[in-house]
Amino acid sequence: MADENKLGVLYTAGAYILWGFLPIYWKLLEQLPAFEILANRIVWSFVFMLAVVITLKKWKPLLAETKRVWANKRSLIGITLASFTISTNWLTYIWAVNNDHVVEASLGYYINPLVSILLGMIVLKETFSKSQWLAFMLAAGGVLYMTVHFGSVPWVALLLALSFGTYGLLKKLVPLNAMFGLTIETLIVTPIALIYLMNSQGSPPDIEWVSVTSLLIVGSGIATAIPLLLFAAGATRIPLSMVGFLQYFAPTIMLFLGVFLYDEPFTRVHVVSFTLIWAGLAVYTVSRMKRLRKYEAAA
Repeated sequence: MADENKLGVLYTAGAYILWGFLPIYWKLLEQLPAFEILANRIVWSFVFMLAVVITLKKWKPLLAETKRVWANKRSLIGITLASFTISTNWLTYIWAVNNDHVVEASLGYYINPLVSILLGMIVLKETFSKSQWLAFMLAAGGVLYMTVHFGSVPWVALLLALSFGTYGLLKKLVPLNAMFGLTIETLIVTPIALIYLMNSQGSPPDIEWVSVTSLLIVGSGIATAIPLLLFAAGATRIPLSMVGFLQYFAPTIMLFLGVFLYDEPFTRVHVVSFTLIWAGLAVYTVSRMKRLRKYEAAA
């Protein structure tokens, strides 16, 4: 049991660490338009996931799951919406990284857990505890402070948080195996991505098929799928409270990359806003850990 727990921590931490360093990967492709990177990411993610399914001899279960989703109208609508929602999240993230908004992207993933709570309350009619209300108000105060002092809404952060929160909600409403879920989701949007790539005039003419850029394009599928597979393998082995703690690895790494590697500004306004959001996350994390301990004690 202890070994399984250690393995779960390693897998889950590995997933979030890889997600944290992903801006470096997209920066290497910044000469390409964000839509083109997204289209390639979708196509090569589907190809890679298909290769994983075939290698693990999960082809028949995948077909069975695909047929089940196709036959159920609610599941089909849910997985289709999830496909477009995660594509929106990917596009926003790629654009943010390649247009020097890594710090704002990290802000989005810091507030994402609190956005997920809000969506759960609105859609699933979940109730807010006093500590969750406090956490949400602190985070909202951080975003409002930044909006007032910079004179504009941090739309990149909010779009990232809302799209990923909505994606998580849709995955909750239409539960699927992580491997099959990503395969089916990319399958749905791959035809659109292929049509875009075939009609795109955005590719620089001097890019050769065998080049660093083309290898990075193909590798985008691997860079997308591996963290997800690690997360799927790790999250089932450790308590939810540990997953909640480890998820802050990714935005913290992004924040450090944005400030120290890419020289993005981190002003006094950022300090105040991030401090309010971190305080909200601390309140949320402590309250959730207390609640989980109560459930475990009752069980």
